[in-house]
Amino acid sequence: MREVLFSPAGNLTSERGLDLGAPGVIHDVGDLPLTESEADFAVIESAVRELSRPFVAIGGDHSITFPILRGVCAGRQPVNVLHFDAHPDLYDSFEGNRFSHACPFARVMEEGLARRLVQVGIRAATAHQREQARRFGVETVFMDAFAPEAVPIPEGPLYVTIDLDGLDPAFAPGVAHPEPGGLSVRDVMAVLRRVRGPVVGADVVELNPARDPLGLTAAVAAKLVKELGALMLG
Repeated sequence: MREVLFSPAGNLTSERGLDLGAPGVIHDVGDLPLTESEADFAVIESAVRELSRPFVAIGGDHSITFPILRGVCAGRQPVNVLHFDAHPDLYDSFEGNRFSHACPFARVMEEGLARRLVQVGIRAATAHQREQARRFGVETVFMDAFAPEAVPIPEGPLYVTIDLDGLDPAFAPGVAHPEPGGLSVRDVMAVLRRVRGPVVGADVVELNPARDPLGLTAAVAAKLVKELGALMLG
């Protein structure tokens, strides 16, 4: 994503006309020293606690959203969450792991980190996850009923999380769990256009470079990072 964002083949000006490449507008704080162990969640949470301005985190799989939101909400009130995905990621446990990439929003809702959770583009929800959504009061916009203007937009403070498999594989093939029949890039942009914020943080997750040999998904991800940054600053 960084390679595309900072490539001379493009620029950092958003569709709204905000130049994120101007001096002092954005700052890349670099990579976290993660070890693919249970200790990583504490590292992520601590790093987010230290941030003093809105941010976009780059994943990684969707498990990172739970410790990120722990950091965002530390010492503060819960936020609202706008979540784009093919899957609800609401499993109580997945393959024996309660902190899997398939479970973050169950943990988020259990800990009261989100007042409202709106999930957009869902099209692969199991019976268990549908029951979990009812249990937690999740607002689900299933893909077969999707219309940008009908998506409920939670008030701020808002956190936006985008799983790239929420997009149709025609737009984002480089993911581990592609699910046909999804959102277009313009669909996501149309929903984001309706956000009034403030947006306190965001993430773009589940890019799988091994499945993205042409870099098409990385380009989509970089586009979303840029537009999320502009949404926060504009």
